[in-house]
Amino acid sequence: MYVITGASGNTGTPIARQLLKAGKPVKVIGRSAEHLKELIDSGAQAAIGSLEDPDFLIEAFRGATAVYAMIPPNFTTPDFTAYQKRVADALTAAIRANHVPYVVSLSSFGAHLPDQNGVIQGMTYLENQLNAVEELRVVHLRAGFFFQNLFSSIGLLKATGLLAGFPIVGNQPLALVHTDDIAAVAAHQLLALDFEGKTVRFVAGPRDLTFDEVAQIVGQALGKPDLAWTAFPYDQARAGMIQSGLTPSLADNYVEFCQRVNDGGLMGDFERNADNTTPTTLEDFARNELTPAYQAN
Repeated sequence: MYVITGASGNTGTPIARQLLKAGKPVKVIGRSAEHLKELIDSGAQAAIGSLEDPDFLIEAFRGATAVYAMIPPNFTTPDFTAYQKRVADALTAAIRANHVPYVVSLSSFGAHLPDQNGVIQGMTYLENQLNAVEELRVVHLRAGFFFQNLFSSIGLLKATGLLAGFPIVGNQPLALVHTDDIAAVAAHQLLALDFEGKTVRFVAGPRDLTFDEVAQIVGQALGKPDLAWTAFPYDQARAGMIQSGLTPSLADNYVEFCQRVNDGGLMGDFERNADNTTPTTLEDFARNELTPAYQAN
């Protein structure tokens, strides 16, 4: 039995699809059966509840051979890091209580930093909590910056002509990756179950990019060849995030994350190789997904 947390999300859904296609028994976890309908119709068993509830998870993980463990975003919680730690503690408690032998966790670049890494802090905590489970075999997928994060820039781009949204400088290289490629790596690890101990695997996209290069690629896809990246100062970016509906806690976390991108700390322990390089290019994403979303907005 495979248990997939965050099963209605950008990585959980394609992971569950791939496992079901391989004929595996799958349990999908989410807050809404409606959002899991496609997977349920394809043969998945559903468990509806909160990842902050350890009792729910202990029951949901019963009989699991492997778990895909992740901390879904929460844009309304008043203390984002505390929310992340509650989910991490509940996941770890359920894995320990059920003696789950294998876990693939969704982590991130920057999880090697002990603190001051913003939205990654909870993933650092989750890695540490899972690593403390003695018999557990776990691989932490440290993924790059999602291509899909660029969707949040569409509104401002349409309104002002500016490609912006994150206070990241334009000339700092960063690994960017498509979530489908993360899901493919996770599904491969789950189907193989050939990992031992506590390990880290980077999922880094086809190449590192600066946001100046991101703007060139997006501009080419949108027919805006002069498009440039705009990095707002941290205080302006924070105010804009709050104005768009983020809580002050989450805005602070995003700003701190961007500070680690800008000072090079996020990429500090990464070396690119064939194993952590994935195929989907930003050019493909910009042409096939971002442009239609921009036109429909």
